[in-house]
Amino acid sequence: MSKRIVVGVTGASGAPYLTRFIRVLVDAGVEVHLTVSTLGKRLLAEELGVSKVDATTLGISDQSALLVVHNNNDLGATIASGTFLHDGMVVLPCSSNTLGAIASGITTSLVQRAAAVTLKERRTLILAHRESPISLIDLRNLTTVAEAGGVIVPLSPGFYMKPESLGDVIDFMVGKLADMVGVEHSLPVRWCGTA
Repeated sequence: MSKRIVVGVTGASGAPYLTRFIRVLVDAGVEVHLTVSTLGKRLLAEELGVSKVDATTLGISDQSALLVVHNNNDLGATIASGTFLHDGMVVLPCSSNTLGAIASGITTSLVQRAAAVTLKERRTLILAHRESPISLIDLRNLTTVAEAGGVIVPLSPGFYMKPESLGDVIDFMVGKLADMVGVEHSLPVRWCGTA
């Protein structure tokens, strides 16, 4: 079986991270199972002008066979079951609303259900949280998810690589996320020290 990653999209700002991450995954031959919340769809429309979520609008039509899109209202989808084997799930971007639902075990959408199942099955769950500032409630929810085995990767890029464009900043965070799910890439994220 090739590597499989589940990706959930919610309503926090950060759509360019998502499309670049999916491109990196499919370029590495990863099968991507994608589900987008209602507010995630709004995010994609507002930030990227994407009205329909598919391989073409996400920029991977050349490798469309590697993308499986699941309806976020289908709590009976394959990714909602612990019997669906995968190599991890990334919620990108992860809103505080979705964070709160995952921390409390509430599953009223497929993004939330797939995340809960990922934790239950002791698979890697990464929340790419994109909110600022962070309230005490969010901090407690982040702690709850971390204590349950989730990994919090705030979308906070480093600048030691001396980015020259917004794409460089995006690539830094996408590279960190790819590292977290064990996907090889050539994005510039490695610190080499100073001479």
